[in-house]
Amino acid sequence: MNTSTLHFVNPIEGDMLHTRDGQRQGNTLLIPVQVQAPTGHSVTINDQPATEHNGLYTAEVSLSAFKNTLVARDHTTNEQARITVFRLLNFAGHYRLSIDDNIWFLRDIYRNQDTYSSLFDNPFLGFLREVHAQYGTPIHLNLFYQTDGFNLSQFPDKYRAEWQQNAHWLRLSFHALAEFPDMPYRTAGYEVVRRDCDLIMNEIRRFAGEPLMGPVTTIHWGEATMEGSRAMRDAGYVAQLGYFNVDDDLPAVSYYLDVPQRRHLKKRFVWHDTRESITFVRSSIVLDKKDLPDIVPFLNSYADAPSGLPPYVDFLVHEQYFYPFYEAYQPDYRDRILTAVQWATDNGYRPAFLGDALFNE
Repeated sequence: MNTSTLHFVNPIEGDMLHTRDGQRQGNTLLIPVQVQAPTGHSVTINDQPATEHNGLYTAEVSLSAFKNTLVARDHTTNEQARITVFRLLNFAGHYRLSIDDNIWFLRDIYRNQDTYSSLFDNPFLGFLREVHAQYGTPIHLNLFYQTDGFNLSQFPDKYRAEWQQNAHWLRLSFHALAEFPDMPYRTAGYEVVRRDCDLIMNEIRRFAGEPLMGPVTTIHWGEATMEGSRAMRDAGYVAQLGYFNVDDDLPAVSYYLDVPQRRHLKKRFVWHDTRESITFVRSSIVLDKKDLPDIVPFLNSYADAPSGLPPYVDFLVHEQYFYPFYEAYQPDYRDRILTAVQWATDNGYRPAFLGDALFNE
């Protein structure tokens, strides 16, 4: 049993610190670090003397690398505590659009391959290109492998060059084998998730190419066992996106994380599980779950929370609501996306893929 009276309060193990957490000085991030220890003790954090207020000790520490070790020492008792944290220089102040459940636009291109001279003859992709052209928005599409009458193995490779010409703003990744059943990976083991992940990734490589791929995905329903998340990690998806709902009646959409981890991530928007080497990121809004007039007020409401506006904004939406033939078609689908992207622009967010914001130092 750990009987130590010295422990980190803020940040904690796995926290990914960004420029809103401290002060950037060149490639160094200066952050306040707080530990708890008995009152009246002599405490240092990374050899910096800490000042005390009611048993809470604070010191400013410079993070000079992506991965950093923080060491607190209670010189009165000779106790030590250490944690690993990460420095993100390019995370805060950026946004992307991510779209789940994608398969129907690919089926349409397959069916019309003899008449479509371009990928963007497809109305859905054509609209997304307009969004990028107007705002510079990076767009990430999470793919199903199959739907009625079509699977990715049927998609032609004739557009491969065009995919790669647009790789600066488009990403494709694994989502699930198919839309149904719901929560298909909630109890699935490593082999099932890895099989479906590889199935989709191999097809993306074939018809689009490696430049369209990256280290980020969202599994269908955001639910996976630890083994499932490990399977995605081992396939290359070291960052996994979800909602991390907690203390409400909404679906958790939080992979294998427990309640305290979800509470922390819901507040922080980003956290790294150092035991599993997986980064989790919280989506800021699901656009098809908000009425158009409510999108801007909802995004603005983050400013009233203690943590403020999201450091990185992920706008999530689902493909199927774009189509008039879908039973839950949303005629204002385009307007929802444009409204969200305009909000990001108006609030000073700049376009950046999530993988670039997390891992490009």
